[in-house]
Amino acid sequence: MAAPHFIVTPDLYTSKSNRFINYIIDLMVILGVVFGLFFLIIYLCYQYLDDVSAIDSLLNSFENVNGLVDRLVTGTVLAICYFATETLLKGRSFGKYVTKTKVVLEDGSSPSLVHYLKRSFSRIIPFEAFSFLGAEGRGWHDTISKTYVVDIEKLNEKMKAQNSLDQIGVAQDDY
Repeated sequence: MAAPHFIVTPDLYTSKSNRFINYIIDLMVILGVVFGLFFLIIYLCYQYLDDVSAIDSLLNSFENVNGLVDRLVTGTVLAICYFATETLLKGRSFGKYVTKTKVVLEDGSSPSLVHYLKRSFSRIIPFEAFSFLGAEGRGWHDTISKTYVVDIEKLNEKMKAQNSLDQIGVAQDDY
């Protein structure tokens, strides 16, 4: 739970280089898993099905897919993977584990499912990956979902300091 009156400030944001590392690691892991599952399913179909003409037809149709459809399907798959990862790992992804960062709300608390959905699906916006290069270092998927990617150690230190300040003058129960 966040400290009362706590606000995430820019000094807690992770660096742009960490954001880039998060993106590269997450993309590699997600694409590895998706392609791995795809190839495993195709392999199993060829191994165990007698008639693979439908599989052949499906694979051939991938060559002529419309660019917009390709972008939407790929973006949707990535969004679902990001949503699942950040939801299951409580505001973290594989890249965020490496860089010791996480996603929080303005008060330092954990985002809800709706925040993660907004975050994940706003990544489909064209050129969104470049949006975090601005002065503040927050991407559109951060601003749309009202979330922040912060350095965990800095966040914990500042929340602890805030909590210590809030405890000054609070009466303690006598035992």
